[in-house]
Amino acid sequence: MEKNNGKLIKLISSAREIANQVIMLSICSRRQSKRHRSNEIIWGNCVDLSEISRPQQERLSHIDFRAWFIGQVGRGDIVARFGMGEAAATRDLALYRELAPKNLIYCAKTKAYLASSGYKPIYPHKAEQVLSALAQGFGEEFIGDSHSVLACETPTRLNQPELSTLAQLTRAIYQQKLVRIHYISPESGESKRDIAPFVLVDNGLRWHVRGFDRKRQAFIDFVINRISKVKPLDDAPEPHEIREADIQWNRIVEMELVPHPNIKHPKAIELDYAMQNGMCKQNVRAAVAGYVLRRWNVDCSEDHSLEGAEYQLWLRNSAALYGVENLMLAPGYNQEEKSME
Repeated sequence: MEKNNGKLIKLISSAREIANQVIMLSICSRRQSKRHRSNEIIWGNCVDLSEISRPQQERLSHIDFRAWFIGQVGRGDIVARFGMGEAAATRDLALYRELAPKNLIYCAKTKAYLASSGYKPIYPHKAEQVLSALAQGFGEEFIGDSHSVLACETPTRLNQPELSTLAQLTRAIYQQKLVRIHYISPESGESKRDIAPFVLVDNGLRWHVRGFDRKRQAFIDFVINRISKVKPLDDAPEPHEIREADIQWNRIVEMELVPHPNIKHPKAIELDYAMQNGMCKQNVRAAVAGYVLRRWNVDCSEDHSLEGAEYQLWLRNSAALYGVENLMLAPGYNQEEKSME
C-alpha cells in the first residue's frame, strides 16, 4: 500500500512538472509571436509597445528622440542618460532596431547609429515636450501623457514649429552643418537661404533658429514656422560663420530693471520680480535683449514716458543697450536719438 502511494506521488509530481513546462513554453511562444508582430501593429508611425516595460520604454523613447532630433545615438548616450551598464544599453539598441529596422544605420567611424533618410519615429512626440527637452534636457515624461502634480494652467501657444522642420534644424546644429532653407518673409516673400544654424531661441511667443545667413552675410534670427523647406548640406561653417563669431550673441548686456515710476505702490512690483534694494539686475545676450524687453513690457524710454497698466517695469540704464541690434522691439527705446549723442 505504501509502495503504491509512493508511485502515485511521483506520478503527480511528474505531471505537475510537465504542466509547468507546457505553460512556460506557451508564454514564451506568445511573447515571441507578439514580438514578431510588433512591427506590423502600427497606428500612424507608432509601434505597439504594450509588451515592453515602462523603464525600457523610457530608454527606447530616448533613443527615438536622439535619432530624430540629434541625428545619431550611441550606446554611450544611453549609459550616460540612465546610468546603466553597456550590455543593457546594447540590448536596448538591438530592441529598437528590431522594432524599427529601417530607422538606424550603423556608422563604424563614429561607432554610433545614424538616422536613416527614411526615419520615422515610433513614439508620438509632442512639440512642447520636444522643445522643453531640447532646451532643458530629456525629461521623464516622454512616455504617454504628462500630468501635473496639482491643477495647473499655462497660456495657450498659438503656434508650434513643425517637428519635421525642427528635426532637420536641430540635426544641423548638433552636427555643425549648413542647411538650405526656403524662408517666407512678410516683407520680401519667399527666398532660398543657406544658413549655418547654431542655436534655438524662444522669445516667449514663437521659436527662432539663429545662424549665419550667407545671403545677407550676417547672423539672423529666423522664425521656424516661416521655413517651408529644409535641405541638409554637407558643408561645414566657415570660421566667421560660427557661434564664436557672432558678436551680438556673445555680448552680455546688464539691464537694471526697477518699478515704473507711475506705479502707485512699487513694493508690489518689487515682490513680483524678487528685487533687491528696489532693483532687479538681469544679464542677457544682446541678441535676445529686444525679445526680453518686449515680453515683459519694459519701458525703455529715458524719461519713463510710456503710459499704460502693462508697463510695470522701467529700464533705468537704457544707455547699456547701445549697439544692440534688435532694439526696434524694445518699448519706448529711441535708437536714432542714441546714435546722435
